[in-house]
Amino acid sequence: MATKTQVIDIIHKVSAAIGENAQFLTDLDNAIGDGDHGINLARGFKKVEEELPAVADKDIGAILKKVGMTLVSTVGGASGPLYGTAFMKAGDAVKEKEEVTAEDFIAMLEAGIGGVQLRGKAEKGEKTMLDAMIPALDAMREAGTADAKAMLEAGLKAAKEGVEYTKTIIATKGRASYLGERSIGHQDPGASSFTVILETVANTV
Repeated sequence: MATKTQVIDIIHKVSAAIGENAQFLTDLDNAIGDGDHGINLARGFKKVEEELPAVADKDIGAILKKVGMTLVSTVGGASGPLYGTAFMKAGDAVKEKEEVTAEDFIAMLEAGIGGVQLRGKAEKGEKTMLDAMIPALDAMREAGTADAKAMLEAGLKAAKEGVEYTKTIIATKGRASYLGERSIGHQDPGASSFTVILETVANTV
């Protein structure tokens, strides 16, 4: 599915996509959160890009762990620790690999979700990034790994549907939970940024 060089290229493209969507993601966060999600995440990925040359000769697991550690140390709010943990756990899932398969990608997402759940103490249905991540994982498992492109497209479709679903539910986690029923009608910024990332992967692979 992707060599080490391609993984580094994908990370650069993810950074660019988050940068392009920074204002949109921040506007979403303005409505129900701290109003800094996109700006913070874009700053974190800019820093990731600066750090990548130092790990370019390392394996994919080590590269992803570096991405995670950089996000934890540079992104404020909840998204830094959550995304950082997700990337570090994904790195653990592909330790010492020079190439990742479609099966590996599912294992990475599975591990990333586990990290987010552990760190965020959240479950699906609470208006968080998990409402895009978990449906994406389920859809990719169902699509199977024989065709990586089709698998990723199935995951992306489910993630987008998950983002739409977050508009219909009350937030029970994070700053958005303070709004109670007033959080209905707004899509979750974390679910949205995850979908931007997954779309970049699907378009690049």
